[in-house]
Amino acid sequence: MKKLNLFLASALLLTMSCKGNSKNDTALLEDAVPKTVIETTVLETKTTNTIKVALLLDTSNSMDGLIHQAKAQLWEIVNELSYAKCDNEKPNLEIALYEYGNDNLSSEEGFIRQVLAFSSDLDEISEKLFSLTTRGGSEFCGHVIQTSMDQLNWGDNDKDLKLLFIAGNEPFTQGRINYKDAITNALEKDVVVNTIFCGGYEQGISGMWKDGAVIGKGDYMTIAHTQNIVHVKTPYDQQIMQYNTKLNKTYVGYGNLGTVNTIRQSAQDVNAISVDEEIAVERAVSKSSSLYQNSSWDLVDAVENDKVKIEELSKAELPKELKNKSKEEITAYVKKQSEARKEIQGKIRELDAKRKSYIKLQKKDDSKKSDLESAIIKAIKTQAARKGYVW
Repeated sequence: MKKLNLFLASALLLTMSCKGNSKNDTALLEDAVPKTVIETTVLETKTTNTIKVALLLDTSNSMDGLIHQAKAQLWEIVNELSYAKCDNEKPNLEIALYEYGNDNLSSEEGFIRQVLAFSSDLDEISEKLFSLTTRGGSEFCGHVIQTSMDQLNWGDNDKDLKLLFIAGNEPFTQGRINYKDAITNALEKDVVVNTIFCGGYEQGISGMWKDGAVIGKGDYMTIAHTQNIVHVKTPYDQQIMQYNTKLNKTYVGYGNLGTVNTIRQSAQDVNAISVDEEIAVERAVSKSSSLYQNSSWDLVDAVENDKVKIEELSKAELPKELKNKSKEEITAYVKKQSEARKEIQGKIRELDAKRKSYIKLQKKDDSKKSDLESAIIKAIKTQAARKGYVW
C-alpha cells in the first residue's frame, strides 16, 4: 500500500511539474501522500544545581583569629552543606576565595587577590586557606566585592544558590568603589551579599556593615574572631581516623595530576590535624561525603563519574602499580578499590552519626555561638530556603 501511495504521489508530482500547479492538483497530492508525523526528540541536558560560595576574607594584621577560624571550620561547613538537597537531589558545592586588606598585595589592585576561583576541589580549597597570612593594610570592601563580580563565573542557572560572604573589621565605606554600587551589581547576577563584622554588633552597624547586608538581601552577622573554638572529643574519633588512613589507600592517582594531588591530599590531612585533632576528624567525615570528588586525578572517581575510559588511558598516564596490567586487570583493580572506598565511607558516616549524638549531649546551648561557621551556616540555610533547598 505504501508503494502504491508513493507511486501515485510521484505521478502527480510529474504531471504538476509539466503543466503547473492548480488547487485541485494540490488537493489530490495531499490525499495521495500518506500523512507522516515526524517526531523530533529533544535531548535535554540535565543541569545539576550548585551552591556557589565566595569567601572574601580580610587578611590585615588584626585578622589572625578570622583566618584561624576559616581554617578550623571549613570542614564543618562542608559537612553541613553535604546534607543539602534541591529538587530532591544533592547539589554540587563550589567555593571561591579572596583576600583583601593586606600590604603584601598590589596597591594598584586595591590590596586584593583572588586566591582561588570557584572550585569543587576540597583539598585545593583547604590548601589555599592554609596559605593565607596576615599583614597590615587598607581594607576596601566595595572594591573586593566588585572584583569578585568581575572575575568569577557565577553562571546563569536560576536554581543555583549564589552567596557572597565578606568578613572584616574596618568601616565598610573605605576605598574608591562605592559598596552600594558593587552590591547592586551583585544583585543583578542573583548573588546574595552577606556581611560578617569581626567585632561588636553596634560598631558594625555604624561602620555600615549592616547596611551592606540589607542592600545585598543577605544577613548581617558579627563574630568574636579572637575567641578560642572549643571542640568536643568523642569515643569515635580514633576509629574515624583509622578509617581515614584506609580511605586514602583507595585513591589511584592517574595522569599529570595524580602524584601531585595524592601528595596534596595527605598534606591537607596534616594541615587539619595541625589546627586540632577534631578538625582532622571533621575533614575525614567530609571525605566520606558526596562533595569530596576527585575525578581529575583519582581513577576510581573518574571511572565512576564517566570522566575517563580505561582503554583510552596511555601507559604513561597510569600509576606505577598498573602500568603493566591489562585492561581487564585494571578494571578489576579499580572496581575493588571503589567497593572498598564505599564500605569505608559508610563506616565513617555511621561513626559520625554516633559522634554527633555524643557531641549534642555534651554541648550546652549553641544558639548564642558567635563563630564563623555558625554565621555562615545560619545564613546559607535561611537563604537556601528561598530557592527550595532543604536539609
